[in-house]
Amino acid sequence: MKPSMIALAVIFGIVLLGAIIGICSGRRRQMNLEQWTVAGRGFGVIFVWLLMAGEVYTTFAFLGASGWAYSRGGPTLYIIAYLTLAYVISFFILPEIWEAGRKFALHTESDFFQQRYGSKPLAALVAIVGVIFIVPYLQLQLTGLGIIVEVASLHAISRPLAMLIAFIIVAGFVFSSGIRAVAWVSVLKDSLMLIAAFSIGIGIPYHYFGGIRPMFKALTQAKAAHLTMPGSTSNLGHAWYISTVLLTAFGFYMWPHAFGSVFTAKSGDTLRRNAVIMPLYTITLPLLFFVGFTAILVLPGLKSGDLALLTLVSQTFPPWFLGVVGGAGALTAMVPAAILILSAATLFAKNFFRPVFKPAMKDDEVAKLAKVMVVVITGIALYFAIYSSTTLVGLLLLAYAGIAQFFPGVVCGLYWKRATTAGVFAGIVAGVGTAMALVFSKHDPFIGLNAGFVALCLNVLVTVAASVLTPAQQDGFNEPGSRAAASAVAISS
Repeated sequence: MKPSMIALAVIFGIVLLGAIIGICSGRRRQMNLEQWTVAGRGFGVIFVWLLMAGEVYTTFAFLGASGWAYSRGGPTLYIIAYLTLAYVISFFILPEIWEAGRKFALHTESDFFQQRYGSKPLAALVAIVGVIFIVPYLQLQLTGLGIIVEVASLHAISRPLAMLIAFIIVAGFVFSSGIRAVAWVSVLKDSLMLIAAFSIGIGIPYHYFGGIRPMFKALTQAKAAHLTMPGSTSNLGHAWYISTVLLTAFGFYMWPHAFGSVFTAKSGDTLRRNAVIMPLYTITLPLLFFVGFTAILVLPGLKSGDLALLTLVSQTFPPWFLGVVGGAGALTAMVPAAILILSAATLFAKNFFRPVFKPAMKDDEVAKLAKVMVVVITGIALYFAIYSSTTLVGLLLLAYAGIAQFFPGVVCGLYWKRATTAGVFAGIVAGVGTAMALVFSKHDPFIGLNAGFVALCLNVLVTVAASVLTPAQQDGFNEPGSRAAASAVAISS
């Protein structure tokens, strides 16, 4: 059998197994809005960990981390720093968010804003901004998946065809099982990714240089500046590094899908325990950096750093193992893609379309519209994935610049009773507008700082100033009437 056929058979076997697990995970359960979006709020530590790890460790980690290690060098280390800081932040704020979700039967990030600030327009703004910035993140997953299947199959399958097949499979298990499918498929995905990361992260430097230490010795002799700031770039220095770590750490759980996954937990303590154990998964990232650093010496001149890992694996390991790595990589795209699609579709239907265009919609109608939007949103992301050439890390940083602008509204909503709807609304508009103006006018970095971080600082100033200058309003989390009403909704559902 041809090597390409062997690799392809293994990839499709793994993907098929993942699809079966996802589709079957929702059997014997009625997929109403509550089950579809938050799995009945019953996940314990293990499933919350699998779900959140499935969201976080995506094709960005699998290909983007090694790709930036190959093409940028030192600045890539921001990835390890921001993840560690994000988990520290999550220990304090996620249990508070979960408590609000339990009391008021919240399903989405927009629900949080609506309940706290009592404003449907603000909730609709959060929903539409969330959907807009989920698209490049979803594009990242589809692009990564196309690269993985194309290279791992030794070009037997084209990149657009791989993306299209994945779109059909992912939409299928999102349709049938909702967020429960994501958690169950993560069991297979995380197991394979750990095997792949340790095998290639240790095996490849050993194969070419006799170990990790000799590899770094050879790299420092050949290209020492690559490992320090600004690496192989001209403008990603220490100021960019610090500001990017802060931006991405603050924005980490502001993603609608990550925010929504908080509501699946059984208790606030589940989320605290999760914050403690999640950093263990980050051990895999340096292993992927090692592959990118090795590729600098073994495969100089690649047209895209995102190709470094799989190209090196394909010329180092037998076809069956390339298939295992390709299958693991495919699942690292499909699992987060599934929850991204689910979150974006739910946000659009529940928090944008219903309050703005059809307030009388019932939950069953919202669930049906959300399933239609699964196809629409994935189709948009698929179009951009096929016709755009932005790097994987570049796509993620673009999305972070917008999504992190929710952070002031969330933190003020939890800890500052004086925050007002007008202040938070103005802050989000100012932050998102500034971030996009700087990014699309090619002023990122701006005076050495990440453009999204500059926008976030402006957001904080506007939120605080506008809140102080506008009349105080009631905190929706501490209003007895709304709490009782929410409890009634939770009981009835």
